[in-house]
Amino acid sequence: MLNAMFTALGVDYGTNSVRALVVDCATGEELGTAVFDYPSGNQGVLLDKNDHNLARQNPADYLIGLEKSIRAALEQASRKPGFSASEIIGIGVDTTGSSPIPVDARNVPLAHDPKWSKNLSAQCWLWKDHTSYQEAAEITRLAAKHRPNYIAKCGNIYSSEWFWSKIWHCLKVAPDVFDAAYSWVEFSDYIPSVLAGVTDPKKVVRGICAAGHKGLYCDEWNGLPDKEFLTLLDPKMAALRDRLYEKAHDATVPAGTLCAEWAKKLGLPEGIPIAIGEFDVHYGAIGSGIEEGVLVKAIGTSTCDCAVVSADKKIADIPGICGIVKGAILPGFYGIEAGQSAVGDIFKWFVEVVCQGDAGMHAQFSREAEALLPGQSGLLALDWNNGNRTVLVDPRLTGLLLGQTLYTTPAEIYRALIEATAFGARAIIERIAEHDVPITRVVCCGGIAEKNGLLMQIYADVTGRTMQVSGSSQACALGAAVAATVLAGEARGGYKSFPEAQRKMTTIKEISYRPDPVRQKVYDQLYGLYRQLHDAFGGVSSQVNLKHVMKDLIRLKEEQNRKG
Repeated sequence: MLNAMFTALGVDYGTNSVRALVVDCATGEELGTAVFDYPSGNQGVLLDKNDHNLARQNPADYLIGLEKSIRAALEQASRKPGFSASEIIGIGVDTTGSSPIPVDARNVPLAHDPKWSKNLSAQCWLWKDHTSYQEAAEITRLAAKHRPNYIAKCGNIYSSEWFWSKIWHCLKVAPDVFDAAYSWVEFSDYIPSVLAGVTDPKKVVRGICAAGHKGLYCDEWNGLPDKEFLTLLDPKMAALRDRLYEKAHDATVPAGTLCAEWAKKLGLPEGIPIAIGEFDVHYGAIGSGIEEGVLVKAIGTSTCDCAVVSADKKIADIPGICGIVKGAILPGFYGIEAGQSAVGDIFKWFVEVVCQGDAGMHAQFSREAEALLPGQSGLLALDWNNGNRTVLVDPRLTGLLLGQTLYTTPAEIYRALIEATAFGARAIIERIAEHDVPITRVVCCGGIAEKNGLLMQIYADVTGRTMQVSGSSQACALGAAVAATVLAGEARGGYKSFPEAQRKMTTIKEISYRPDPVRQKVYDQLYGLYRQLHDAFGGVSSQVNLKHVMKDLIRLKEEQNRKG
């Protein structure tokens, strides 16, 4: 039986902050947690007022946050009777992605060098940076012609959010930075390598999660794209391949062990295992109890949808998704990823930019919006304020609000924006289900899922599926800690498998949101109109006549107002 004081650390790097979590391996109880907000830029993001597509981060923030968040979480855990940092059996790390970092030959980010510290191209290229949209389109075109198998696994379209397009764009717009970088390391691989004391980029243990979903890596074609294909992009891109890596690994392989330097900094035992790095949403799926048949929706600034299918089964390629990668989430399963480029960011934009409000305004608008019936506002929106990640995979699409009149209120718009993200969620669920991926349950994680009951009910009504909520408010960090316990193994106080660790350490909240049949019927009509806008503006169909959409919205508005 596990000693209740055997604990693990999960470190969760989000878009604006890093969070550390100390977890009791026996029960999943959260013993200590701490958050560190990135000090650089605008809420941690480095922006360019002349280019709304640009989003970078200062890697120095990551290291400051690593030490401060873990130290603070350990301090909080130390107040629990019997806790000792010496009983921590492992560390797991998750981050945003694809967020590649240019590094020198010592595995040090270029941005740490005063020469490059003010250069935006020398920083981490954050997941939501879309400056490489032209390069992504060209990679898609070249792969479709020369290596169609490369992009078949990622929905047949390569994204500007991903590894190769960002690096190629750097080569074009900042060749001095590209030439100065010995290699590039994904954020999710970089932090574990720092903890392990790795000083050679070629010795960084790379995770299949980032490599497979964003780097066109697959064992079927011997890893990364071949040099002949990369030469079609640029000979320098082909030369870079030799300075990257040959093999990527799933979570059965450690990223290393805690080095003496960081053990001293953190007050932890030297030599404890460090789990392979994964993206936040992938470890969040593990922390939410993902298994075959469960779709996990991590709802935050953006949304990511994760599902798994046994690797013993044959799975078809799914157009428009973010990838099907063996071992990317759970070892022994294909990991399937899709998502929306903006969800919480859309609500934040409307409240803080348009309405010039603060966090309290979200609650106010939610209360007012909850009193409305579906369709009562006469509004319909598209959820593309940061482009479309799935199923159109087009960063050049933008948001749209249709149906406003001289009497439209902010709360009505707020509800329409929530509904738009719900319609986008339904499109993703339907695309995955159409390709025989079983979805028997939907589990949501993240702060929005926990705090916004209106959104959760709308998602249930729009999708026609019950929405459950992960038991942990720190699902991503918890999933990283779960990986650490499995890596540590039973002999050290951990577990022999992910299913066993998940059964012991993860839970589902008692509250759930079930679809209301009456509201669902109205949303079916609204979703039909949404799909017409989606297909017309998304280029799926050039034959859609949109003349009737405004009038159909007015008809629904009048019907619902009579009921209301």
